[in-house]
Amino acid sequence: MIEDLKKIYSGKKVFLTGHTGFKGSWMLKILNMLGADVKGYALSPVGTPNLFDVINGDQICESVIADLRDRDRLKDEVESFQPDFIFHLAAQPLVRLSYKIPSETFEVNAIGTANVLDALMLVQKPCYCVFITTDKVYHNNEWDYPYRENDRLGGYDPYSASKACAELVIDSYRNSFFNIKDFDKHKKAIAVGRAGNVIGGGDWSADRLIPDIVRSLEQGKEVEIRNPGAVRPWQHVLEPLAGYLLLGAKLFNDPQSYSTAYNFGPDVNDALPVNKMVEMSIEAWGTGSYFIHKNENQPHEAGLLKLDVSKAKAELGWLPRLNAGKAVENTIKWYKQYYHSGDLLKYTENEIEDFLNG
Repeated sequence: MIEDLKKIYSGKKVFLTGHTGFKGSWMLKILNMLGADVKGYALSPVGTPNLFDVINGDQICESVIADLRDRDRLKDEVESFQPDFIFHLAAQPLVRLSYKIPSETFEVNAIGTANVLDALMLVQKPCYCVFITTDKVYHNNEWDYPYRENDRLGGYDPYSASKACAELVIDSYRNSFFNIKDFDKHKKAIAVGRAGNVIGGGDWSADRLIPDIVRSLEQGKEVEIRNPGAVRPWQHVLEPLAGYLLLGAKLFNDPQSYSTAYNFGPDVNDALPVNKMVEMSIEAWGTGSYFIHKNENQPHEAGLLKLDVSKAKAELGWLPRLNAGKAVENTIKWYKQYYHSGDLLKYTENEIEDFLNG
């Protein structure tokens, strides 16, 4: 796959929002390895350690540290760069934090997306765009049915609702200004990627399962979990990123056929409860234990969520490569390498090469 992607992205100008975050840093490193000319736009990396520093992110792209809500700055940066591709990953991505800063979450995720689309109007050349939302955009009925791309959008918590709003914004701009029927006039193609719960090395975010597990295990503490029975479509970070890049490549070759939304997640039977993920993480680490923290006042989080990825399989030729067990194993290996060796740059590059060539 890596050679096929190089044919598309090598030498191309890619505007990447959220390049300092967890998924964004992985994406930045992949694009760098593909030979792309990347301009990143995001807030400063949060805390230390962070993956952006591990990969020497500021040395492999033009890094713009700015707010997605600064519409004029964003438009200036896009207009001056004139990208061939835009990958919009920047977001306020945390469910529990969205309860603390709900209006800011809507500003970043919905209005910030509109700002990117405003900036796209200033690109005076063909431009192929992949906007990233989430599996949580669906109106969740807490049933075993895996959600498909044409299912109803919605959201209980502010994060999920803000991402559903972002999808409405995208659809409005795509119909009003970048209608695919008029592609020969405006030369802009927009697709959406909806990913499941992503895990992988380099995520140190608060209130995320794997980072919380790793912090506890490294400190020799018992792992605390909130919702042991909650089922999620867990996947390694490289799975959806490969999907986004493949989707961008498909847009480049045939924009009229792929300007739509795609789910990227594990096979349905690989969606697992939180307690199983914790047990697999402890097994991969080699030692540890966990306990369930019961708090009746904690904010609502979905109990059951599965994705149907048959559309991505059929139309893009994308397939999930790692089951949940292998995704956990690879993730824990990365963190153990970080804590016990520290030589992460080459390790991360090798992991990307092994995955894309696998």
